Amino acid sequence: MTTLNTDRLRLDFPILSRKIHGKPLVYLDNAATTQKPMSVIMAMTAYYERTNANVHRGVHTLSQEATSLMEQSRDKVAAFIGAPDPATVIFTRNATESINLVAYAWARKNLKPGDEILLTEMEHHSNLIPWQMAAQATGAVLRFIPVTGWDGLLDLSRLDALLTPRTKLLAVTQMSNVLGTINPVTELAKRAHAVGAKVLVDGAQAAPHLAVDVKTLGADFFAFSAHKMLGPTGLGVLWAPRALLESMDPFLGGGDMISQVWPDRATWNELPYKFEAGTPNITGAIAFGAAIDYLNQIGMDNIRAHEKAITAYALAALKDRFPKIVLHGPADVEKRGGVVSFDLPGVHPHDIGTILDREGVAVRAGHHCCQVLMKKFGVAGTARASFYLYNTPAEVDALVASLGQVERLFAPSAR
Repeated sequence: MTTLNTDRLRLDFPILSRKIHGKPLVYLDNAATTQKPMSVIMAMTAYYERTNANVHRGVHTLSQEATSLMEQSRDKVAAFIGAPDPATVIFTRNATESINLVAYAWARKNLKPGDEILLTEMEHHSNLIPWQMAAQATGAVLRFIPVTGWDGLLDLSRLDALLTPRTKLLAVTQMSNVLGTINPVTELAKRAHAVGAKVLVDGAQAAPHLAVDVKTLGADFFAFSAHKMLGPTGLGVLWAPRALLESMDPFLGGGDMISQVWPDRATWNELPYKFEAGTPNITGAIAFGAAIDYLNQIGMDNIRAHEKAITAYALAALKDRFPKIVLHGPADVEKRGGVVSFDLPGVHPHDIGTILDREGVAVRAGHHCCQVLMKKFGVAGTARASFYLYNTPAEVDALVASLGQVERLFAPSAR
């Protein structure tokens, strides 16, 4: 089906050998977080065993070694997203904090009453709530690009009316965490820039699965998280061009983000440290470098090809076995990532998730932090299976078989 040797890859992930309720673990919740290969786990362990020290402010060997390892990871992140200047890679706690950083440090300084922030109806709360708060603080107005339907596509026929000289920011997800939709970000960015707007791209779902080049993407801000791409939790990234970052005030105050301090004022450190107050997630950054090494070894194009094949197989298998199943998102796998949200008529998503768990199959159930999208279509939530580089056709078969248990329990409504 694909060129990836998943049998070999899976040996790198200790958790995949677990059994849940006596059944082999089938982990299909990768849009929430991914599992970690041994190289990432070992990088974290090695730091604490051999290099544990604070960074950037020590002359002793351990501190210098820790600093070097952390900055090497920053270099790897920059190369991974096509950023020419590693100093423009800001380490945060997660993609959520990265977006909030922009909402506080850029938006509150640059927006005024009547300005508009353009979003889409498929945004994760992390790319919605910060803009609601920024709008309330500045008097700006939120506007939304509609989603055409459960096919998951943006209604771009409305774009000319929505993008005006009042538009100061377009904030858009590159890949939907509910629909799997891969949005035409490059086209959207060109049209936003034509009216003078900045563009923030939520890359939390895209960066783990697609080859990303921030230069060709057209983003002014790009945010993503390590834990969704084999890295540890507690580490996110914000990228923006140097001139834009230098024009922004710090988001947090404290140690390491300063240059000089007087009783009544302070000056700020150079990039990226101006935005990295306090002791950072050192082990997280180092381990993220190991995760990027792992992804680079496999190749992002190979990962994308594998996920397209798995997703196509899953869509076909689910529709064939359950004629009444409602599959959300684009039918064309070229336009979507490995996220498959679905509903079985008459069965609550949480019941689906609970029954699947008894079969060892881990999926997500609920609104997926996308209540605006759910409200648009009048549903409380969906069940969601999401795939990554270590998932196999056999695991899709296990998902389908386990949904058969749901069907038997809730028959005839699920048929």
